[in-house]
Amino acid sequence: MTQPTVTPKLEEPKFGFNSYAERLNGRAAMIGFVSTLLVEYLTGQGLLSWLGLY
Repeated sequence: MTQPTVTPKLEEPKFGFNSYAERLNGRAAMIGFVSTLLVEYLTGQGLLSWLGLY
């Protein structure tokens, strides 16, 4: 029995845990964190008080 000589090129999945999804999630988290800091700085209130929860 002979072994295959070529490894198939698999396409990276569009959903699930892959490098693109992790990179996109990290960027969204950074934008959210900086936005929260900006809102707190401009309003002089913490996020919970700005949302009316505290």
